[in-house]
Amino acid sequence: MRIFLLDSPVAHCFEIHSTAGMADFGISAGQFVAVVWDKSSPTDALKDLVVKLQAVTGREGRVSVENISQLLQSAHKESSFDILLSGVIPGSAILHSAEILAEMARILRPGGRLFLREPVETAVVDNGKVKTAAKLCSALTLSGLVEVKELQQESLSPEEIQSVQEHLGYHSDSLLSVQVTGKKPNFEVGSSSQLKLSIAKRSSPSVKPAVDPAAAKLWTLSANDMEDDSLDLIDSDELLDPEDLKKPDPASLRAPSCGEGKKKKACKNCTCGLAEELEKEKSSEQMSSQPKSACGNCYLGDAFRCASCPYLGMPAFKPGEQVLLSSGNLSDA
Repeated sequence: MRIFLLDSPVAHCFEIHSTAGMADFGISAGQFVAVVWDKSSPTDALKDLVVKLQAVTGREGRVSVENISQLLQSAHKESSFDILLSGVIPGSAILHSAEILAEMARILRPGGRLFLREPVETAVVDNGKVKTAAKLCSALTLSGLVEVKELQQESLSPEEIQSVQEHLGYHSDSLLSVQVTGKKPNFEVGSSSQLKLSIAKRSSPSVKPAVDPAAAKLWTLSANDMEDDSLDLIDSDELLDPEDLKKPDPASLRAPSCGEGKKKKACKNCTCGLAEELEKEKSSEQMSSQPKSACGNCYLGDAFRCASCPYLGMPAFKPGEQVLLSSGNLSDA
């Protein structure tokens, strides 16, 4: 079966199910070619394609065969192949994910081409499993390829429809087979090149540009203009309302505290001063909870304390120093 290409950059016709020459793929002697297949690809057709590719590439070239399920785990280096063929074997039903397309773009050499064939829907469906032809071309572009073109569309044969149902588990009456191609840019990802910029120094003009007198007069305001009776000036004080002249209440200018309207509790990283205020209140409460001395000699030691002194038996301390008494000492007292 002969299928004429739609705006093909490689050849004028593309023969898939016949013994067409590999020049239709742009393959020549000495090139490195990769063929991607899956479980839906007929074994005999795969072997026949590999034999034809080896005959074209010759001894200096190389033909590699890779299962699409193992492509991401393969040890292919960057820029390994000149041509990559995927799903072009008659009877194949391969869906190319974004990860697979990105890997194919990675192992292609700069300027290398990808040819793939995939079943597509004629309209957008909600399952998201099978893409449309437009989305397939967009996926190739997002993977880093350029000059992405749709080569041709054709209806699926009964054998291909059965292959899609068996291997993809997909049933639809609006499927087509589309072939697209894309080219890797003529540079590697991450490559750099020095830019040669020829920036000539601009000579400063010796003569100033002429100024339009009308424009200069428009933006010039002299002292005589300020005394002109026809000039209407606005007093800035007239722009203020009586409310603007009143002095604000200092309480209204205070920022609301963390615990306003509820139980006082400082928030984390308090900046309004409530945390320090609560700390002082806590310290003062602890000081007030301590028993006060009636004689004023409790801090001097047991020799100066009375028999009922709550500090009896404790060492001397400085006046005003905080001393914590246990509940046992208080009960004994």
